[in-house]
Amino acid sequence: MLIFVLYKKKVLDIFCNNCFKLVVRDINIFLIEIMFLCLPSSCCVTINRQRKLVSQTHRRRSLPTILSAMIVSKLSELTHPRRSAQYHPSVWDLKLIESLSTPYTYELYATRLEELKRNAKCLLTSNKDPSVLFKLASTMKRLGVAYHFENEIEEAIGVLYPDVTSNLYSTALQFRVLREHGFSISSDVFDKFKSCGGRFMDSLSSDMEGLLSLYEASHLRMHGENTLEEARDFSIENLKSLMEKLDSDSAEQVRQSLEIPLYWRMQRIEALNFIDVYQKDTAKNLTLLELAKLDYNLVQSIYQQELEELARWWRDLGFKEKLPFSRDRLMENYLWAMGIIFEPQFSKCRIGITKFVCILLAIDDMYDIYGSLDELKCFTDAVDRWEMKAMDDLPQYMKICYVAMLNYVNEVVFDVLKDQDLDTFPYIKEAWSNLCRSHLIEARWFSNGYTPTVDEYIENASISVGGPAAIVHAYVQLGCTISKEALDCFKHDSDPIYWASLITRLSDDLGTSEAESKRGDVAKSIECYMVQESVSKEEAQDYIKRLISYSWKKLNEESAKSSLPKSVVKMSLNMARTAQCIYQHGDGLGTSTGVIKDHLTSLIVKPITIEKT
Repeated sequence: MLIFVLYKKKVLDIFCNNCFKLVVRDINIFLIEIMFLCLPSSCCVTINRQRKLVSQTHRRRSLPTILSAMIVSKLSELTHPRRSAQYHPSVWDLKLIESLSTPYTYELYATRLEELKRNAKCLLTSNKDPSVLFKLASTMKRLGVAYHFENEIEEAIGVLYPDVTSNLYSTALQFRVLREHGFSISSDVFDKFKSCGGRFMDSLSSDMEGLLSLYEASHLRMHGENTLEEARDFSIENLKSLMEKLDSDSAEQVRQSLEIPLYWRMQRIEALNFIDVYQKDTAKNLTLLELAKLDYNLVQSIYQQELEELARWWRDLGFKEKLPFSRDRLMENYLWAMGIIFEPQFSKCRIGITKFVCILLAIDDMYDIYGSLDELKCFTDAVDRWEMKAMDDLPQYMKICYVAMLNYVNEVVFDVLKDQDLDTFPYIKEAWSNLCRSHLIEARWFSNGYTPTVDEYIENASISVGGPAAIVHAYVQLGCTISKEALDCFKHDSDPIYWASLITRLSDDLGTSEAESKRGDVAKSIECYMVQESVSKEEAQDYIKRLISYSWKKLNEESAKSSLPKSVVKMSLNMARTAQCIYQHGDGLGTSTGVIKDHLTSLIVKPITIEKT
C-alpha cells in the first residue's frame, strides 16, 4: 500500500522537493514502475530532470542500469500526450510488391531495343533541317528516350545554334531546347514578335501552336527577364481565350500545360502522358513510338526488381511494427527516387534514395507528431554525437530509428570508401545533423505556440524538408567518380539545391497545409503569411504560388552558372519537379489513395501495350 499512499498524498511533493532519492532507496523496482504508471499527466517535473535525479541519487549496484531509461519512458508516456496524424495503412501489400513481374525484360528484348536505338540515332545524324531537329530533340525528351542519345542531341543542336527563324513556334521551341541543354541564349530572340509599343503583336493571339510553344519557353526564364514574363502573361491570356475554339485533344493539351508546364513536370510521368499523345499524331515516327513504349516497359522491369529488394529491406527494418505513428509509404517514397533520377543504370542510387526517404519520413513524423520536446532534444544530441552509446539516452521507439539511420549511413560511407578510397562521412553526417536541428527548431516553435515570420520559416524549412540531405546522399551513391572538391561545392555553391529545396517545401505546404492545420501542427508557409500580413488563406496560397514561380526563376539562373557537378544540378531540378507532382493534388504521402496510387500503378505495375507490327 505504500506506493499508493505516496501517490495519493506525497508524490508531487517528493518530485518538487528533490526527494526522489527516498523513493529509489526504499522501494523495489516493481513498486517504482507502478508509481510511474500512476503518475498524473499534470506532473510538473520534466523527463530530463527525472533522468538526471535517478542518475545522481542511485548508488545501489543491485538496481539495474536500465532503470533510468525505464523511468524516462514511463514519464514520457504520461507527461506528453502523444498526437496522431491518423495516417491510413499502406495501400500496397509488400507481398504484392515482391511479386511484381513483367514479360518485358532486357534479356528478351535487348536485340530489338538496340535496333530501334540505331534507327532513332539515324534520325538525328541524317537530318540537317533545324526545325525538324529541334522538334525531334523535344519529342525524344518528352517520350523519355533522350537519355539514350544525350551526346548526339547536344552535338546536333550545338551545330545549329543559333538558328534564325521568323516562326514563333520554332523560335520558342529552339529557345526552350537550347536552355534545357545548358546553351546560353538571350530572350532578345523574341523581340521580333513585338510591336513598336513593346508588346507582343496581336496577330499572334490566334496562333495556338505558337502561343503554347511560347508559354512553355517562358518557364525557362531567369530573374529579371521581363520579356519572358510578358511572354508568359501574353500566352496564358490568349490560350485561355482560344480553349473553346480548339478540338478536344488540343484543348486538353493546353489545359495540361496551363496546369503545370512541361519544364516543371516529372519526367517519367510525362513520358507516359506523351506516348499517349504522340501515338494520336498523324505525323508520328513509328520507330520513335515503338522505342518509347519498349523502353518504358523495360525500365519498368528494372523498377520492379529494385522494389522487390526494397520490400525485403523495409520488412526487415520493422518500422511498420515498431513505429506505428509513422507513415508506411515504401512505394510512394520510391516515387521520390524515381523522380530524382529515372534512368535504368542508376539502380543503386534509386535504392539508396528510397532508403533515405523512408528513414527521413519516420524522423519527420517523430519530430512533427509523436516525440516530446525533451525526447527530440535527446535525439538531436544523439545525431550530433553519432555513436551507438548515444542510444542509451533515447526511448525505445527512437532507438529503432537511430540505429537504422546509423546502419544506413555506415553502409553508404563504406561503399564509397571501398570503391573510391574517399571518406564521405563528414558530409553525410553534417547533412543529418543539420536536418535534425532544423526539425527541432520547428518542434520548439510548435511547443511554444510560436508562428514564425515567412523569412524565418523559409530559412529553416529549406533544410527541414530534406532536400540538401537527399541530394548529398543521391550524389555519393550515383556511381560516378566523386572528388573532395565536388563535395566541397555543396558548402559554398549550393544555391541550386537551396532553390529546389524551397520549391519542394512550398509545394509540400500547398498540398499538406490543410490536413496539418486540422490536426494541429507547426505553422507552415501559408499560415505564417496569413498571420504576418493579416490576409485570407486564399491570398496566402496565391502568394506561395508566386513564390514558387520566383524560386523556379532563381533555380534556372543558379543552375546555369553553378560549379556543382551537372548530375547534382539535374537531380536538384528533378527533385523540384517530383515535389510538384506528389503534392499537385493534395498530400501525396499522407493520403496516397488517389492520383499518386494511379501514377504508381502506371509507372510500376502496368506495362504499355505494344502492338505487333
